[in-house]
Amino acid sequence: MKTREEVLSFALGLGDAYPDMPFDENWQLVRLRKNKKTFVFIYDYKGELRINVKCLPERVGMYLEGFDFVIPAYHMNKKHWITAVLGEGVPPDAVKQLIEESFELVDR
Repeated sequence: MKTREEVLSFALGLGDAYPDMPFDENWQLVRLRKNKKTFVFIYDYKGELRINVKCLPERVGMYLEGFDFVIPAYHMNKKHWITAVLGEGVPPDAVKQLIEESFELVDR
């Protein structure tokens, strides 16, 4: 996944979700309809496409150490959120896994 459109399309396909832009057009969120919780933030930062996704606290360290494209969450609680910097060389399946896990956490 290298584009905002790819991320948005995948996230919206996971369930009854909708896009939202409560801040400005750079920040696009995907929320669940039933509880209005956000499971992915999509934005550009310094020319890089990034996503913030919710994560189990016990998995944050594993992702930070295991994936070189994962960094501590930007503007979010670093205990429950991580940031993935998307681009060349980032495995699409890994990004999908992060988004799916985030979806499952807010769909409870």
